[in-house]
Amino acid sequence: MNTENTRPEEEQVDVTADAAETAEEETSGKKKKKKKKSLKREIIEWIATLVVALLIATVVKTYLAEFVVVDGRSMMHTLLDKEIMLVTKPEYLNGDPERFDVVVCHYPNRGETYFVKRVVGLPGDKVAVLDGYLYINGEKYPEDYLTIRPDYMMYEYTVPEGHYFVLGDNRASSNDSHIIGPIPREMIIGKVHSVIFPFDSIRTIE
Repeated sequence: MNTENTRPEEEQVDVTADAAETAEEETSGKKKKKKKKSLKREIIEWIATLVVALLIATVVKTYLAEFVVVDGRSMMHTLLDKEIMLVTKPEYLNGDPERFDVVVCHYPNRGETYFVKRVVGLPGDKVAVLDGYLYINGEKYPEDYLTIRPDYMMYEYTVPEGHYFVLGDNRASSNDSHIIGPIPREMIIGKVHSVIFPFDSIRTIE
C-alpha cells in the first residue's frame, strides 16, 4: 500500500494559511516601519526648514532691513506713535550716516532698546540750539520739517570723532543728544526709509 502523500488535506490548508498570515504580518511590519521612518523624516525636514528660515530672517534683519514700531511722540510730526517703519541697513554697512538722516539707534547704557532720531551733527561738527533754531558750524538751519521747535538753549558743542549728535523732531519733548550726549557710530542701526503702516499713511521719510 502506497502511503506517500497521505498528509491530510486540511493540514496543507493550514500551512498555506500560516504562510499568508506570516506574509501579511511582515507586510504590516514593513508598512509600520516605513511610516515611522516617514514621520521621523518629516519631523527632521520641518526642523531643518525652521532653522533655515530663522537663519534667513536673522541675516535679513542684521544686514538688509527690518520693521520697527514707533513708540512715543519724540519724532512728531515726521513719525507718529504706533506707526510701523521700514528700516534699511545696507547704507550704513557700506557707509556712514549723513546729516539729517532719520535713524534707528541704541543709547549708551540702555541695552537693546531702539530709539528713532534725526542725525544733526557729524563727527567734528559744532552744534548749537539757540532761540529755537539749530546751528551747525555757525550756520543756521531752518529745518522746515519741524512743527514743534525746542524750548531750550544749547550752546555750541563739538561732536567727538566716531560719534553723532541726534535730536528728535519734536524738540520740545525728546530724550536725545541734548540730554544724553552724542552716540557712538556703532550704535546707529539703520536708516528709516518709509512708513508702511497704517496703509493710508504710507510715505517715504526724508
